[in-house]
Amino acid sequence: MDRIGKAVIMARGLGTRMRKSDESAVLSQDQIVAAGTGVKAMIPIGRPFLDYVLSGLADAGYSDVCLVIGPEHQVMRNYYLEQAPPKRVRIHFAVQEEPLGTADAVLAAKEFAGRGLFLVINSDNYYPSEALKALGELDQAGVALFDRDRLVAESNIPADRILKFAVAKQDEKGYLEHIYEKPDDNAIRELGLPILVSMNSWIFSPAIFEACSSIRPSIRGELELTDAIQYSMDVLGERYKVLAFRSPVLDLSSRSDIGAVAGRLRHLTPNP
Repeated sequence: MDRIGKAVIMARGLGTRMRKSDESAVLSQDQIVAAGTGVKAMIPIGRPFLDYVLSGLADAGYSDVCLVIGPEHQVMRNYYLEQAPPKRVRIHFAVQEEPLGTADAVLAAKEFAGRGLFLVINSDNYYPSEALKALGELDQAGVALFDRDRLVAESNIPADRILKFAVAKQDEKGYLEHIYEKPDDNAIRELGLPILVSMNSWIFSPAIFEACSSIRPSIRGELELTDAIQYSMDVLGERYKVLAFRSPVLDLSSRSDIGAVAGRLRHLTPNP
């Protein structure tokens, strides 16, 4: 089977944490202005952060990338269609009309995805190349999971933040058994070590669209991708191959992250 060539980047988020001022963060004026919009993907680190993400996808062999944006995100559209069109990946756009949650964001990319397998990632994370490449070589649905202790030790993600990330349980055959969006202490203890964290890096089949259309809003009032994934397993019989990594993932959630992420990426010249 040919490797997977399509990738979807969820770039519709409101960026609530990024918009909050932080006097401890040393930022350029351009970074302050970009952070104020909440569009984390366009935070300038020499180049927009999203350029690094797109360059990583191109390095990993993806050829077509769909940016799921809001109707107000004209700056991103103008940048990638007119100002600096990528040379190694073809850019597509899907509009999520309202910020209804991550499952709704994936649903917005249904036409782009078509009938084959496709990658879904966040716009505010920089993933290791080995994970992106391995996901693209799957011939079925799958997920990249990351060792939580290594993320704390080697990424820019503080321990208190990572406690809020979804964690996963895999079965004895290496497939996803359950995903916990907001794990409590009991769930963590039952999982044992290593704790595997989901950083929203998935290979989906078209079955995910039925799942995204079938779930109800969570207690937070959002259509959660984790709920759709669990639905796809429990109701539709979808199976997700687990790929576990001990690699760092950079996280650009708040203004305090910008300096650390910029320092990690300073040796790279993005070439999307």
